[in-house]
Amino acid sequence: MAATPYRCLWADGKPTATRSSLPGNHDADVCIVGAGFTGLWTAWHLLRLDPSLRVVVIEANHVGYGASGRNGGWVQTALPSSLVEIGRSHGSAMALRVHTAMAESVSMIHRFATTYAPDAGFSHAGHLHVARSPAQSERLRAWVADHHRLGMSDSDFQWLEPSQVREMVGVTNIRGGYFTPHCAVVNPRRLVDGLATACESLGVHIFEQTKARSVAEQRVETDAGLIRAPFVLRATEGYTSNLASSRRDLLPIFSMMIATEPLREEQWEQIGWRDRFTFSDGRHLVIYGQRTDDDRIAFGGRGAPYRFGSKTDDFYADNIGAHRRLQEALVELFPVLSTVAITHRWGGPLGVSRDWEAGVGLDRSTGLAWAGGYVGDGVGAAHLAGQTLADLILGYDTDRTTLPWVGHRSRKWEPEPFRSIGVRTVARLTATVDEVESKGSVPRLRARVLKFLR
Repeated sequence: MAATPYRCLWADGKPTATRSSLPGNHDADVCIVGAGFTGLWTAWHLLRLDPSLRVVVIEANHVGYGASGRNGGWVQTALPSSLVEIGRSHGSAMALRVHTAMAESVSMIHRFATTYAPDAGFSHAGHLHVARSPAQSERLRAWVADHHRLGMSDSDFQWLEPSQVREMVGVTNIRGGYFTPHCAVVNPRRLVDGLATACESLGVHIFEQTKARSVAEQRVETDAGLIRAPFVLRATEGYTSNLASSRRDLLPIFSMMIATEPLREEQWEQIGWRDRFTFSDGRHLVIYGQRTDDDRIAFGGRGAPYRFGSKTDDFYADNIGAHRRLQEALVELFPVLSTVAITHRWGGPLGVSRDWEAGVGLDRSTGLAWAGGYVGDGVGAAHLAGQTLADLILGYDTDRTTLPWVGHRSRKWEPEPFRSIGVRTVARLTATVDEVESKGSVPRLRARVLKFLR
């Protein structure tokens, strides 16, 4: 298979940088490091609540350079901690509150996109999660039952028999699956670009090509000058390890994507994928796909090797082996795509905390705020994080500020070489469990070990 040149579908026709860098020392009320969804939603909500604020956003590259502009385009009501896990830790009522807050965020993103990013192709068609082995079927059935025990119903998570799944999509080896309406799709780069422009219309100053060298109490040192602000927000997600003060806070895990050429109507008929719901299956090494607004399949997954020392340069964004495995997985799911051209391939790091839980918070004694650890669920979660951070900075007590992720701090990742050894071990075990399950076995001991290690 000839390698498609590195090229992000979402960035087609988009310039890399359009804004000036920081011209020198600067004073603000709030300084935000990172011009992705977390930083920009925070700026948007702050200015909507208090138009007098001086808000500055700095970005080492360009708006949407990180996961916000390169992700799979899912807008879902999910956090890394599932509702079931939240229910076990905080009770069913709290789990339902989290779900309601996330559902409201998805609706608010939809309304925003309609007005400020109409070219982003937002479509709220739900999510189909397919079981393709006995182990996956057992796991996904339990997932649905656990959500029903929280107080949800088939209108939230509905188990589908194989024949029902086939009516929605013609994937191979169907054993069943579930459908939830609580997911949408979007072109994330167009959405984040629209958000940046909307923020600027409110008075937010966005400086691109401005790298933060250090983030500290009431100050951010950059390569272009010093920014002083009573409140400083670190919104760097997968690139957090580049900050010396936060090097072990979030682990950068690379996720890769490919996109097909636009498919013809007869090809879509063969696949049977008629609506723009998102798609995945029950394997542990996550894969994810969407049907784009120009009739391609954008398909991604984990599996690119971790870089020693949590390095995040673009060497692994052009990982030929990972992209080849993605294409093989796509053809395994949909054999009719064996002759379809792959026109785009790209990737980048996402942020993972040591306990795989996202956190958002503000230390009022220092003015330092943070958010992240979305593990790939950031398009929806970052909106709720931005709303919450705006409430916290302005001192508002709201339903959002009492959700369980507020103030949550995960312990730091282990130092090297233990970090690298652990991450690579988990990656190999994950692939092994998936391989065994694909052959029809249910490797319970290995799955339990995997769950414990994560």
